[in-house]
Amino acid sequence: MTLSKAKRIVLKIGSALLVDAATRRIREEWLASVAADIADCRKQGQEIIVVTSGAVAVGLTHLGLVKSPSLKLEEKQAAAATGQIRLAHAYQEKLSEHSLTVAQLLLTLDDTEERQRHLNARRTLETLLRLGAIPLINENDTVATAEIRFGDNDRLAARVAQMCGADTLILFSDIDGLYTADPRDNPNAEHLPVVDKIDAHIEKMAGKAPVGFSSGGMVTKLIAAQIATNAGCQMLIANGRANHPLQRLLEGERHTLFLANTTPLSARKKWLASMLAQQGAVVIDEGAEHALNQGKSLLPAGILRIEGTFERGDAIHLKNAAGKPLATGLASYPSVEITQLCGKQTRDIETILGYHGGDEIVHRDDYVLLER
Repeated sequence: MTLSKAKRIVLKIGSALLVDAATRRIREEWLASVAADIADCRKQGQEIIVVTSGAVAVGLTHLGLVKSPSLKLEEKQAAAATGQIRLAHAYQEKLSEHSLTVAQLLLTLDDTEERQRHLNARRTLETLLRLGAIPLINENDTVATAEIRFGDNDRLAARVAQMCGADTLILFSDIDGLYTADPRDNPNAEHLPVVDKIDAHIEKMAGKAPVGFSSGGMVTKLIAAQIATNAGCQMLIANGRANHPLQRLLEGERHTLFLANTTPLSARKKWLASMLAQQGAVVIDEGAEHALNQGKSLLPAGILRIEGTFERGDAIHLKNAAGKPLATGLASYPSVEITQLCGKQTRDIETILGYHGGDEIVHRDDYVLLER
């Protein structure tokens, strides 16, 4: 897939690009050019999610701290707390010039991996994209319980791409892709334009982390590539230091492309099929069974009864009236609430429950039919 044909792009921006190493300030002109690129992508009908580093790096300056290995965890968390505000404001300021709205989400890796939180974050992202906003995601360093590690946002960006079914992940860094060796140490290192499989040979090519605000290095980028490509998402590593990095990529700027080995939807279905521990079941009527076979979502009207007890986000079976398992899926509501919705119309959900958490009991992207 070419970049121009990508539908949903996760764009990861590293600290070394966003923050000037000398002044420790946001590179305003560069960020303005990125905003212009994003606006151009939106005009082409592409959806953009931005995963940004830089909160700690920006916050250190404003708190009078200096980036150092001796910084205490709470000092890094404090820097993130002040930096996140300035970071979000900078993005909003630049994107608003193109009539685009920014919505900030602070996530951790757990938010993308634990099923209920994964489902919540995914729904929020889908809604923001539907409403035309640009989700701006950063790791929630202010509440981290482990050492904050620069470079984790590579992995977070891949998890976000996986979670929202993106077809393209772009990691903008200070290097234009993967080399056969570290080009800073080996002038004979060769650039790899395409990687179709990440194996031990490829992994050995990752060098040490660079000095400066960005210390994730190629190691975390290869981890991100494994996550993304296994989720059906192609990934690009490109040098984003010059202005208009997205436009430069579209015009053929050198990069490394990691090919996906499936589609995002196929990867998600495979993941759902691998779930062995179902917490309960929803028994459905013939009309709902027919809808499932056509790839449609399960709505309350087609539900006959509930078996077992489960929570929102749990894996459950979908059964026909005879008790035959038809599919495995993720519940959008807990069993206690679905019991109240059995046979009801979607328009009655809010009246019955006091809130509306979506029309679907199981969304069409959240179940996989079992082999018969």
